[in-house]
Amino acid sequence: MRDRILALKDIHKGTRAFIIGNGPSLNDMDLSLLDGEITIGSNGIFLALDRLGFSPTYYTIEDPLVAEDRWKEASDLPDTQRIYPLDLKEVLSGAGDPIWVPFRRAYAPFPQFGTDLTEAVYWGGTVTFFNLQIAFHLGCDPIYLIGCDHNYVMKGDETVKGTQITTTSDDPNHFHPDYFGKGYRWHDPNVARMEVAYQKAREVAAKHGRLIYNATAGGKLEVFERSDYHTLFERQHSSQSNMFSGQ
Repeated sequence: MRDRILALKDIHKGTRAFIIGNGPSLNDMDLSLLDGEITIGSNGIFLALDRLGFSPTYYTIEDPLVAEDRWKEASDLPDTQRIYPLDLKEVLSGAGDPIWVPFRRAYAPFPQFGTDLTEAVYWGGTVTFFNLQIAFHLGCDPIYLIGCDHNYVMKGDETVKGTQITTTSDDPNHFHPDYFGKGYRWHDPNVARMEVAYQKAREVAAKHGRLIYNATAGGKLEVFERSDYHTLFERQHSSQSNMFSGQ
């Protein structure tokens, strides 16, 4: 296990990467532009494959409820390298030859940000925090977040038991109504706690000279400097236009 994690260390050093969140804003973005980029998708991203046109380079699940409810679809996702917490091995040990990483869910002080997956990856209240640590281990720089709307609403028809929520109708908080649709379970999204974790990610990245940008279309995440998603591909499109025009 350790050898496979080590093999990923700095494998994409100095290459930009896109962490694909799952917010409704994805529906306002041309995801086909990501073809050929280093991408990290998670949870129900398989519901967007028709719009992506490809599978993400890396795929993750961090939440035990998602693992239990979505293990079949996750196992069927083609052409992606799965990276999962070791404590979910019993649930997610199906197809795809996952890489298992040591994951700390309960620890103090909170939050901590792992820069080497062989040592530890830390829980931060959102799978995006998990993915940021993976991108850091891969050597990616800069790292762009998209689809991180950082905003959740309750419709009032959910079943709530402690921090566990079960949906009874369409999901308004993600890019697809079936993401956490009827019968699917999720944990209470504590946005304030997420922000503390994100601030830690920003702090560690800056210490190591790495850049993290929020290229989400709208949303409420302001911890990271904003970047306009579509302008990141303008040079690429300009080069293609010049090639075809003979310039």
